[in-house]
Amino acid sequence: MNAQSTLADRLYEAALVPELWTETCERLAEAAGSTTASIFTVDERGTHRYVTTPNFADAFAEFAVSEHRFSNRRPALAMQHSPFSFVRTSDLMTPQAMAEDVVTREVLVPRGIDWEAGWVFQEPTGHVIVISLMRARGLDNFSDDVLAKFDALKPDLARAAYMSSRLAFNEARSMAETLAMLGLPAAILGENGQVVAANPDLEALAPRIRTGAGDRLVLDHAGARGLMDDAIMRFKAQAVPTVQSVPMLGRDGQPPLILHLMPVRRAARDIFSRSMAVLAVTQVGQVGPPDMRVLCGLFDLTPAEARVARGIAMAQTPEMVAASLGISLETARSHLKRIMHKTGTTRQAELVLLLSGLNAPGTGPGGR
Repeated sequence: MNAQSTLADRLYEAALVPELWTETCERLAEAAGSTTASIFTVDERGTHRYVTTPNFADAFAEFAVSEHRFSNRRPALAMQHSPFSFVRTSDLMTPQAMAEDVVTREVLVPRGIDWEAGWVFQEPTGHVIVISLMRARGLDNFSDDVLAKFDALKPDLARAAYMSSRLAFNEARSMAETLAMLGLPAAILGENGQVVAANPDLEALAPRIRTGAGDRLVLDHAGARGLMDDAIMRFKAQAVPTVQSVPMLGRDGQPPLILHLMPVRRAARDIFSRSMAVLAVTQVGQVGPPDMRVLCGLFDLTPAEARVARGIAMAQTPEMVAASLGISLETARSHLKRIMHKTGTTRQAELVLLLSGLNAPGTGPGGR
């Protein structure tokens, strides 16, 4: 097996196991004879998701949140002048333009970088993907042979990115179907609040909850709609978003609903898969302890924490929970503290409301 096919195999492995992307960047840098190698995606808001060789990780972390990222002309120039092949930045910009370029001046030169080459393309979602290779001061610019070697990798790079995106979509669909088996109407939302997948139970709630133009989530209650929009905005803005619960009043004989927005915690290195959240809907007024599988699955609770949560949902005090489970009050309170952290709640009454209606119909009270 030659080095080229080995590197291609590594790309596909990283698409399946996101934790391998950093090591894959090191392999790319080695193959290019470059100081660094980075892969990053940019969405329409300028949000950067990236993996890079460890020697450039701190610099990229600063760049990804700085204003300089909005001044980076390289991706647009590359797509305009060299959409089908790797290209040197020196072929895209004159020496004077390079000297005046803020990214060159403020980001690369202070870190000893003299040369850069890369390829830019768009994945099916429209997000821009950039593969960037950089060489430190004292090294030569990238040769035509190196660019040709990496041009041969382009199909594998594109397929690896597409594969990762499709796997994320399939995971979302599977998650929605699993929640339907537990009796929960649910949808999986993308990073902009669009509905990626919805199960039939949620579709049955139309027109109260439905999918509108552009796959946007539409609620027929103005107050709930405003709260959900705010929850989605907070979900998008937070590095570690918490659970957000939105009440939806009942009318015309229909029961009140609680909409729970919960993050899907993906591998930090999975740069191609989009941030997503689960929207699960519960009906206020259903009785019985929550289903253990729902508790553990939705909120990542341990079995011990789930048992405490079931007791709290049944209006038991921590003292009552401790006595019924045969644990100390201190242990019960410790579990309760972790449960509230994982569910994003701050008061016990709020936790009870969140858990209301999480029993799975058809499995018996508190199915196990």
